[in-house]
Amino acid sequence: MIPFLDLKKLNAQYRDELIEACTRVIDSGWYILGKEVEEFEKEFANYCGTKYAIGVGNGLDALTLILRAYKELGILSDGDEVIVPANTYIATILAITNNNLIPVLVEPDIDTYLIDPDKIEENITSKTKAIMVVHLYGQTCEMDKINEIAKKYNLKVIEDSAQSHGAYYKDKRSGNLADASGFSFYPGKNLGALGDAGAITTNDDQLAEVLKALRNYGSRKKYENIYKGVNSRLDEIQAAILRVKLKYLDEEIERRRKIARFYLENIKNNNIILPKVREDSNHVWHLFVIRTEKRDKLQKYLLDKGIHTLIHYPIPPHKQIAYKEWNDRSYPITEKISREVLSLPISGVLTLEEAEKIVKLVNEFD
Repeated sequence: MIPFLDLKKLNAQYRDELIEACTRVIDSGWYILGKEVEEFEKEFANYCGTKYAIGVGNGLDALTLILRAYKELGILSDGDEVIVPANTYIATILAITNNNLIPVLVEPDIDTYLIDPDKIEENITSKTKAIMVVHLYGQTCEMDKINEIAKKYNLKVIEDSAQSHGAYYKDKRSGNLADASGFSFYPGKNLGALGDAGAITTNDDQLAEVLKALRNYGSRKKYENIYKGVNSRLDEIQAAILRVKLKYLDEEIERRRKIARFYLENIKNNNIILPKVREDSNHVWHLFVIRTEKRDKLQKYLLDKGIHTLIHYPIPPHKQIAYKEWNDRSYPITEKISREVLSLPISGVLTLEEAEKIVKLVNEFD
């Protein structure tokens, strides 16, 4: 069986360094908001090219806290609208509704699966205050067009960078393409912790100060609470682990790109629609997503042949029971994508021999 993602094998590459990092934390006697978090925040901000990185509990908290901080600063208010792609994981939408804000869903470009910049402006109203973009599957959105629209209407732009660690848009990395960005370090991400973890990046001094307090019970000084905050602090031990793995992230991305290029050059099945890539550096291949009208049949065929695949995502947010008030809405491009997408195995530990087997089987599928 070729697994979709072999996390055990992936992390085994760094086993000795990870054990050393964990031992360092255990021996330090300091386990919350200590040196490891402080150093990781510096290193990750430097990697992204931003002034700040603020470690938080997970990727959903990262996005939720950005919006919450803008509310505390008076930039957003209950009932304001946030433009967001219809084709995304539900966490993006949850961050908006958890803040009593209104998501305005915009269809994606069918070729890239990313929010279509040409459809944004027609969805802007007097209540629109922000655009939340999602660099889905590891490819950055067309940020020049999006930032130009935002500037025209005086809107904040927030990146959901949960799948795009290290991706470039022109000369800047994901996380440094807008006003603020939320990252997830869920174990399966290109930069994955050994548990839940997340971070926010920004160049905004005032926003960063609010975020640092909000993640820590709304407090800047112990027992003095400025805001009605939350407990969402990146753990010291996860920060130490991420410091190890950050050193190897670019190597991991290059190995993924090698597999992706092999897939793109060698999958020749007319039933299969391959991903469209603007530029190599834009994409870090968190997922390699193909499309076919025979998706379910293909998935079963591959499983029977020993290849594990996943569907990202089978039910779009507007069709989830959690948002039953939207269930009668129609977003045909998003719905088509959800019916047809299939993610093939890709990772820094997938071998070329395994990729060859996958390609052979996909090409033989009828």
